[in-house]
Amino acid sequence: MLNALPKVALGPVIIVWAGAGISSILIMTLAISIITTIIGVYSGFMQVEEEKLTLLKSFGATKMQIFKMAVFPSSIPNIINALKINVGLSWVGVIMGEFLVSKAGLGYLIVYGSQVFNLDLVMAGVVVLSVVAGIMYFFVDILEKKLIKYN
Repeated sequence: MLNALPKVALGPVIIVWAGAGISSILIMTLAISIITTIIGVYSGFMQVEEEKLTLLKSFGATKMQIFKMAVFPSSIPNIINALKINVGLSWVGVIMGEFLVSKAGLGYLIVYGSQVFNLDLVMAGVVVLSVVAGIMYFFVDILEKKLIKYN
């Protein structure tokens, strides 16, 4: 149910609860990206091979040992995929938060540029946003290559 809710509709509620500052922007960012992250990581946790879990249990492993030795390592690809998705979603959250409350930042720049019909300002904001998001995605890709062994 929370994933289907348009998070932008929560904007006014978030502003009332957290104030019209950076905390509202951060809460909007979390609201947009957290549900997708939880669903993706939980899906990875549930896809662990039952044989691995049974083997560890038969040797008397604790729940924490099972998590560290089987569940977490098997879920790394799902966690990386969640990170890749959240690079874009977190920027959506930041920009939406800035649309609502900010007096500075890329979201404000884009909104202000559109209000005064300055397409150069809007496109500059979009290009900077694209470059920063691309750099973040690049770092997640490097992390993926270090954590996942390719043949």
